[in-house]
Amino acid sequence: MRDETAEQPAPLRSGLTTGSCATATSLAAARLLLSGTSSDAVEIVLPKGKQVQMRLEFCRLLDDGAEAGTLKDAGDDPDVTHGALLYSRVRLSDEPGIRFNAGRGVGTVTRPGLVLGVGEPAINPVPRKMMTDHLMLLAEELDYRGGFEVTVNVEGGEALALKTMNPRLGILGGLSILGTSGIVRPFSCAAYIASIHQGIDVAKTNGYLHIAACTGNASEDTMRQVYNLPEIALIEMGDFVGAVLKHLRKVPVAKLSICGGFGKISKLAAGHMDLHSRHSSIDLPQLAEWAAAVGADEGLQQNIREANTSQQALAMASAVGIALGDAVCQHALDFARSVVPAQVQVEVFAIDRQGGIVGHAGAFQ
Repeated sequence: MRDETAEQPAPLRSGLTTGSCATATSLAAARLLLSGTSSDAVEIVLPKGKQVQMRLEFCRLLDDGAEAGTLKDAGDDPDVTHGALLYSRVRLSDEPGIRFNAGRGVGTVTRPGLVLGVGEPAINPVPRKMMTDHLMLLAEELDYRGGFEVTVNVEGGEALALKTMNPRLGILGGLSILGTSGIVRPFSCAAYIASIHQGIDVAKTNGYLHIAACTGNASEDTMRQVYNLPEIALIEMGDFVGAVLKHLRKVPVAKLSICGGFGKISKLAAGHMDLHSRHSSIDLPQLAEWAAAVGADEGLQQNIREANTSQQALAMASAVGIALGDAVCQHALDFARSVVPAQVQVEVFAIDRQGGIVGHAGAFQ
């Protein structure tokens, strides 16, 4: 159990993702196999270049490989995996490359519409890349020409997964190994909203009158590519789009670009100010209605209503030339315009998981 919150406010502590844990433990196990070196800590590099050292609970040889474990530290975020033991088992193989397996407590994808294919272990692309990069560097350092088989496990992950959206999404048997930045930012409404307001204030004070409010790293990258905006003009709003829209009533700018994943933008289109799954959900019947308004036949509408995810709904619409992404962005734009002052020019972008634009509404200059 965590300690009670202190009476005096203090900065919230960030943590590290399950993807970072898997990277650290797989690297430690592989190093033990290849060099015989074991330690109680390992250093990894996060996607944006920050180096962090992670404590290990164990690092030991097995009959057919090695394993290392660490306790997931989510900082001050109320993450269901906080304190869970995550461990990776590594075997060497003659065939070059990295192969990933879902071990105990890690789920397997059983339905289409997710970023991973059916039958794949629920280890998301960024954690896979983190592990691959670190293991390939280790192999190069030690002149190892073979490959690695990595099995990621989370103790008690089967039970923890029942507290997440995984079963509904068709990820069965455990948790997903997640993370895009390697860092868990604490989910504090007051602190996060304050940082959003500060970001807008600083941008305007420094003369930046076009800002982009982004839900995460991928949407930030898209806005950089579209407009070449500097960091100061990129507002990391996370799920708190309402904090951006309402603050612009007090501190208006000339132009606001909103960018996020298609699912989150569909929540904004439905009038939600908080895009987190705790407070809003994707309305597939509403997506079907919007698709109908731009030409979807009854069969497609029914398929959208029965879709597993919003991404699957979008893919089905796109396959037959129905511009569902643009329609959703238009509804999101209409809602955003109802909140911000009239002098603020607003546009909305929806992106896929690779950062590709799948919908847009408003001026695109």
